[in-house]
Amino acid sequence: MSSAPATTSLSNVVFDNGKYTPVLKRVESTTCTCNKQLNPALPPKPLLIAMPLEAGEFPLLLFLHGYLLNNSFYSQLIQHIASHGFLVIAPQLYTVAGPDTSDEIQSSAAITTWLSKGLHEFLPPQIKPNINKLGLGGHSRGGKTAFALALRKLNTTTTLKFSALIGVDPVDGMDKGKQTPPPILTYAPHSFDIDMAVMVIGSELGEVKRNPLFPPCAPKGINHEDFFNECRKPAYHFVAKDYGHVDMLDDDTKGIRGKATYCLCKNGKSREPMRRFVGGAVVAFLKAYLQGDNSDLLAITDGHGMAPVDLKAIECFV
Repeated sequence: MSSAPATTSLSNVVFDNGKYTPVLKRVESTTCTCNKQLNPALPPKPLLIAMPLEAGEFPLLLFLHGYLLNNSFYSQLIQHIASHGFLVIAPQLYTVAGPDTSDEIQSSAAITTWLSKGLHEFLPPQIKPNINKLGLGGHSRGGKTAFALALRKLNTTTTLKFSALIGVDPVDGMDKGKQTPPPILTYAPHSFDIDMAVMVIGSELGEVKRNPLFPPCAPKGINHEDFFNECRKPAYHFVAKDYGHVDMLDDDTKGIRGKATYCLCKNGKSREPMRRFVGGAVVAFLKAYLQGDNSDLLAITDGHGMAPVDLKAIECFV
């Protein structure tokens, strides 16, 4: 199990854009019908990749989108992370899906295996992926999928090893007390058999209904609290006060699905602060457990990191 060194400093740099210029690249998949002469090296699912423009060798983060959301809705978030010297791989796992997440888990495992074989072919020559430094994360249902992959549900195996796991307001189902298959939560403290550091980010308003017609987007009983309670050491839990389940998405999420993100979930006043917090917390966590520098992570946990949101809860199990 990886561990972060015991050093600390005060910093808020992770919540601002980093020193690198982030760029986005789209990669089609083997299932795409837009090209009759498909490259056999294409990934199993379409990808949105955020990377630095400048040359270097960079750690990777595989980041999985939430329920019925587009990977493009996270473009500002993943560019924030990339600006600090990371490659973020955001697949589009599906466009329509039922309650069962099995296909997403299998697809995520297949994408992870593909990274070591095919990713370099779609990157500029000055960008080198460090596949030995790999993080896994996801938002909402994507958070559940990330945990399922880390827990090796459905006997999924990959050729690469993850060293850090991130759940951004993870949800194991749609209704209170009802998990979607395959179930992840056991409701036994520290029961997750995960051999890596974990960070769980929650939203205070995720468990609040926006209106009487729809349930909360992250109901109690299947949300971030339950995921964190089942984590083992080392684990971190941050809950943003006065922000909602989708407030880390882009300001302008287009289309019917994009507009729905402003209608179905209880939201805060603005997405920008929550997006900066999530991006900065992810950067701090990855720096700690992929690069051995935990100064920014400790600054956040000590309450001196000048976070752009008020934190309702800070919990560390280390």
